[in-house]
Amino acid sequence: MAINYNGDISVVLDMQHRTPGNLRAFVQATLRSIRTGKSSDVRFSSTEKIEPVPMIAKKMEFSYKDGEDYVFTDPETYETVTLAPELVGDVKNYLVENGPVTVTFVEEKAVSIELPSSVALTVTDAPEGLRGDSASNVQKSITLETGITIQAPLFIKTGEKIRVDTRTGKYLERA
Repeated sequence: MAINYNGDISVVLDMQHRTPGNLRAFVQATLRSIRTGKSSDVRFSSTEKIEPVPMIAKKMEFSYKDGEDYVFTDPETYETVTLAPELVGDVKNYLVENGPVTVTFVEEKAVSIELPSSVALTVTDAPEGLRGDSASNVQKSITLETGITIQAPLFIKTGEKIRVDTRTGKYLERA
């Protein structure tokens, strides 16, 4: 959700409703300003009014990396959006060409990127499992096409496609 806070539009990153023992209830929120990109913790009383700002979520695809920036394309209109690496954050570990993402816009400006719950990535480096390593659920470190290293079962080989959970970064299955 996005709100108008102190004349600046901010995205709500996290929110908790708290009711301490003998005090009045309040809402503790972490806000990120769209204009400056800075995050801050704000406490709202239960009687305070906030003004919500409409957000638009668009299905887009990752196209390519342009220097430090990331370029996304709308598959229907072929419009492109270039996003800074600060906004992309850890999502970059799971971005592959033509990979689907959801980009959220507030007043025509991109504010967040969301990945599907899992993505299929190609294994670029998987060392051979050692003979005799057959105890239950033995794992090895493998490197994926995006450059991240994860733990996977011994039977995974270089060149295979595997499915990775984007929320935890863990191996799910072969793709």
